[in-house]
Amino acid sequence: MRLFGLAGSLRRESYSMAILRGLQARLGPDRSLAIGDIGMPLYNEDEEEDCHAAVTALRREIAASDGLVLATPEYNHGVPGPLKNALDWASRPYGASSLTGKPVLVISCSPAFTGGVRAHAQLNETLLSAHAMPVPGPQAVIGGVAGKIDQGRLVERASLDFLVEGIERMAAMRHPAAA
Repeated sequence: MRLFGLAGSLRRESYSMAILRGLQARLGPDRSLAIGDIGMPLYNEDEEEDCHAAVTALRREIAASDGLVLATPEYNHGVPGPLKNALDWASRPYGASSLTGKPVLVISCSPAFTGGVRAHAQLNETLLSAHAMPVPGPQAVIGGVAGKIDQGRLVERASLDFLVEGIERMAAMRHPAAA
């Protein structure tokens, strides 16, 4: 299973990136997680036909993956602008989106105990409107994330186990008979 991940923060040492790195290291040999970049120009419908190379690469990576993993912080009770922007680009052109039918595991995090639940809810709304398929089941929310990171990687076992369970639910969406 080839997964593609996006961290919702542009910060070099972001908790979102640390979560993806921790998950990447924890996956078994039959699962891989490539991590992409959300740094791209602001979405502009006028530029859909002749879009930036970063946008084309993002769409290609999402389309080629078996599932998308989004790790996001919560900024002012919502999704960070750069992540929303990347998803807006990926959702286009209408009717040919790389997100259509794509299983997506959403992971939210925060230093607060709430773990970014409001951003999590907003991402699910965006994904549903883009015809993606958020992974059903318990939400992957990591509160108190700062204490669960070591050397730029999520290391807290309970959180990693829970995220791997989310990946297994995603795999079951792709291959229901294997579940």
